[in-house]
Amino acid sequence: MGRIKSIIKNLGPGLLFASMAIGTSHLVLSTKAGAQYGWFMIIPIILANLLKYPFFEFGIRYTNVTGKSIIEGYNDRGRGYLWLYAFITLATSLASPAALCSITAGLFINLFGITTVSITTVAVGLFTFNSIILIIGKYKLLETTLKFLIPILFVALLSTTVLVINAGPVTPIVDFKAPELFDEFGILFLITLIGWMPTAVEGSSWLSLWSAEKYRIDKNKPPLKEALQEFNTGYVLTAVLAIFFLTIGCMTLYGSGTELSGNAVTFADQVISLFTTHIGDWAYVLITVSAFATMYSTCLTQHDAIARVSVDVIGLIVGEHNKFTEKKYYAAGIIIISVTSIIVLVALGANMGVILATATVISFVLAPLVGYMNLKNVMSTDFPQKYQPKKGLQLLTYTGILFLSLLSLYYCWTLIF
Repeated sequence: MGRIKSIIKNLGPGLLFASMAIGTSHLVLSTKAGAQYGWFMIIPIILANLLKYPFFEFGIRYTNVTGKSIIEGYNDRGRGYLWLYAFITLATSLASPAALCSITAGLFINLFGITTVSITTVAVGLFTFNSIILIIGKYKLLETTLKFLIPILFVALLSTTVLVINAGPVTPIVDFKAPELFDEFGILFLITLIGWMPTAVEGSSWLSLWSAEKYRIDKNKPPLKEALQEFNTGYVLTAVLAIFFLTIGCMTLYGSGTELSGNAVTFADQVISLFTTHIGDWAYVLITVSAFATMYSTCLTQHDAIARVSVDVIGLIVGEHNKFTEKKYYAAGIIIISVTSIIVLVALGANMGVILATATVISFVLAPLVGYMNLKNVMSTDFPQKYQPKKGLQLLTYTGILFLSLLSLYYCWTLIF
């Protein structure tokens, strides 16, 4: 009971991580993995969550022990580390928020049956609403909102998963033949799934900044063990929900011969229509709310995270880090992210496939480097030895770096040749 109380008390960074991670990688990629390739895809999902675990854990570990963000740690290791991370942040900031908001807007249009307003208009409204929430309420309101939203999301998804299992698998079409996983298209999808599962590796810095902000607001830093317990709770939740989405995809779509669209509105309509056809129209609200809550929570937390990271990076680059912790810079970051993302949405026609592809290439290819940089931080001479990761966790880290490096090399090879 005492352990549960300490986890609830320290809820925050791990909760935000779960909210941020349960988005594109879950609703879109996990569902599509089950829909196209079946139960086999549970293996890469579990593998990705396992091998990436140390990279995210180090974000919590470093900040809890040192009181600094892991981005400050990059700067301490050398300016080259900081500039590399600045490049990754710039690249993903231009693509990811726009992609997430386009999917969320598509689900919003589907949920309320909107036919007279474009997806771009809805996306602009979502960005504006998110900006107001984050600027006024900041971290505390974000954390409080998610403490209500995540349990609703979990219960809705659990209920949906139970319903689809109870209804049984969809009847396969005549002469159904599963697509080949190990051809060019299958391998690329596999790489994309692993690259975004549970989320991009640079999300480790988001965890770090959320931890620093929570400690500042609460004026209390929990012991490392308790901080890691809270993070582990959120991390396990993301893995479980990924399997929920995979199950839903397998049971409702695998064998149906349905091709999932790359357009946000069409994708949302396809998924929800197929779910309700399989389970029954009565489940429409439950399924739609699950999908919308999934994407909206991710949209909101990523908006906050990218603004925090951008301000932190700029402050370190210009040599005025303490000055850039002022509230006005955070507010400016929130607004700039909104405006930039809207421009990207308009320029790319709200096609989530194009936007996601841009973010995936940069984020995935450089993921091993971010993992290595995180390891360097927690194994540095200025990091207390008693808090450094144990040999088993170090080995898992090197395995993850090697695995992601090999996949990145193959991914680059397919792009070139």
